Amino acid sequence: MSLPSLRDTIQAHGLDAKKSLGQHFLLDPGICARIAALGGDLTGRSVVEIGPGPGGLTRALLDTPASRVDVVEIDERAWPLLDELATYYPDRLHVVRQDALKLDAAALAPAPRQIIANLPYNVATPLLVGWLRQASQWERLSLMFQLEVAERICAAPGSSAYGRLAVLAQWCASCSVALRIPPAAFSPPPKVHSAVAVIIPHAKQPSPQLFRAMEQVTAAAFGQRRKMLRSSLKSIGGERLLEQAGIEPTRRAETLSVAEFARLAELNLASR
Repeated sequence: MSLPSLRDTIQAHGLDAKKSLGQHFLLDPGICARIAALGGDLTGRSVVEIGPGPGGLTRALLDTPASRVDVVEIDERAWPLLDELATYYPDRLHVVRQDALKLDAAALAPAPRQIIANLPYNVATPLLVGWLRQASQWERLSLMFQLEVAERICAAPGSSAYGRLAVLAQWCASCSVALRIPPAAFSPPPKVHSAVAVIIPHAKQPSPQLFRAMEQVTAAAFGQRRKMLRSSLKSIGGERLLEQAGIEPTRRAETLSVAEFARLAELNLASR
């Protein structure tokens, strides 16, 4: 029994991308294979994919030696198509009919596990922050975002793109933009370019309490990024924290390194 082509499958099921779900289907098998390859050697790995849609990237993941692939899809229109694909890979492909925002993705499959996904753009950032909170559970995250978001994740201090997302991501992991993808590769083409960020969690991760303290510090600091830190951090005892950390209170958030933010988060937690 041979697997029908992706385009034939989409046509047979009448599936089209839904704007309200932030969907842009990636159908180019060459690009899908390049994204799957960013996971490295997937032998013995569990892979979670969010928002598979018609399954273009899913097929590429199933062509790797990954031991299992769990696809999380909220769009019920895609379920019959994915179920059909699962009949060709009954022991490896598992369809999860849930909202990824409400799901503990790490509980789906055994370690070592990775996420490789073309994320729905309208929920990509909250999904990433959720996975950073449990970064110790993941070997690697290879995630497609709008190019602007991928650049924000990997931005350096002092740049206009540097902000809360960069600090949280780079505090927990090494981050790089590995692949840029033009709008024409998608159906329908988005209005922006896209990119895959590869995020490899550090061996040592912050405690949940420290992560929350960092979220509080970065939300305050970048929530009023044009203000000096002594003003933007006032609600959490900014002057005192900055003095203890040895950071000039007249500096602004975008000038601080990730290490300096980590110091502020530790002091913020200790002061509670």
